[in-house]
Amino acid sequence: MKQIIPLKDIAIPFPRPEEVYSCTILNKNFSFKGLKKLLGAADISKAGDRTTGLAAENEMVREAARSILSSLTLQHFYDTPLTNDNGNVDSVMRAGYEIDRRMFEELSPLTLGELKDLILRSEGTKIMGIGRALTPVTVAALTKLLDIHELIFVPRKIFKPTRARTLIGLPKTLSFRLQPNHPKDNLDAISMMVYTDLTMGMGDCLIGVNPSDGSVDNIVSILWHLDNLRRETGAPTQICVLGHVKSQLAALQHGAPVEILFQSFAGTEQTLTEEFDVTVDFMDKAYHTMAKKGTLKDIAEQFMYFETGQGSEMSYRKHNGMDMTTCEALCYGLCRRYDPFMVNSATGFIGPETHLNDFELIVSNLQDNFMGKLLGLPMGVSPSYTMHSDSHLEGQQMAAQLSAAAGASFFMGVYLGTDRMLAHFVNSGHDDQTLRE
Repeated sequence: MKQIIPLKDIAIPFPRPEEVYSCTILNKNFSFKGLKKLLGAADISKAGDRTTGLAAENEMVREAARSILSSLTLQHFYDTPLTNDNGNVDSVMRAGYEIDRRMFEELSPLTLGELKDLILRSEGTKIMGIGRALTPVTVAALTKLLDIHELIFVPRKIFKPTRARTLIGLPKTLSFRLQPNHPKDNLDAISMMVYTDLTMGMGDCLIGVNPSDGSVDNIVSILWHLDNLRRETGAPTQICVLGHVKSQLAALQHGAPVEILFQSFAGTEQTLTEEFDVTVDFMDKAYHTMAKKGTLKDIAEQFMYFETGQGSEMSYRKHNGMDMTTCEALCYGLCRRYDPFMVNSATGFIGPETHLNDFELIVSNLQDNFMGKLLGLPMGVSPSYTMHSDSHLEGQQMAAQLSAAAGASFFMGVYLGTDRMLAHFVNSGHDDQTLRE
């Protein structure tokens, strides 16, 4: 069980006034007011960042921003915590400052470009040690310096095994969450999808249902149904109903088999509290409740499951002036606080307002996998797209295949690749068989 450090005990520098970052390339001057603007301009152009005015207007502006980022030291990123719209450091940002300070002292004089070179030439164990010394914003900045080859090359060297009933995340393994969602939570339909995907080897890390009805009674009903299916089939796995964390804890109080506790996370406190209805303090209490009372408390070494995905903060306009990749990295900093069993990025799930096309979907999923693994998470990805985006089945498949090459720990397994409840397209069991081979 991980010791949770109270937020108030996590040291964080006092916010600085916004700095102007400048450089000259080919006799042309470029300047960016504030680290948020610099980080946004350094990323590939994505729909969500274009909407909020954070994306670079052209590739030359982007290269100028990347050049400046590469010259900043790790100490500079540490000393410049990003603030909310009121100029304060929020709880999500503070949680990301729980780092290995001794290692950070060794690394702090390095520029971001030098850190990139160090990581590229290091082996996995050393990279994991480096990651423990990095704040999420530093990792987001580093991500913007990496090309596609590097976004695959680095994370495939990092492994973060976790254990509940099953052990996942080992080298040369690939796991899958069986996702038998149904728009009416029909238990017979759920059973059919579970049986079908188990025959294809899916579900070894989790059988998890996103309920259409998030009431406590319905969550209890589905949990007991999944528990019966697991016992009947003898499948070596664990179960979860992905309702709100408060409803799952209420189900646990009713005696339901809550084996893995789920919650969606956001990269700003405003989104986390106002839209997802949780606080960091509440999640601390939820973690301790599961450690003491969870169904697998005597078996599991990890028992939390988090989902994220680029763009939720932007879609609510509660991104605090930060780009989508940076917000996503902050999600992972919060996930790291709880030593989770699994973390899944569902980037692309929201639609074209965050990721318009295949290119944006592919690069963003590779970024997510890299950031999550560098920050020490058991990272899976779920490249998703909707009918109203300019994305295609082939683009989703490319995102999944490249993420598998990049060492993603797990993927989703959805019946025929179509989630009829969540109305998006993702991996099918047939896709996953190919990825595993």
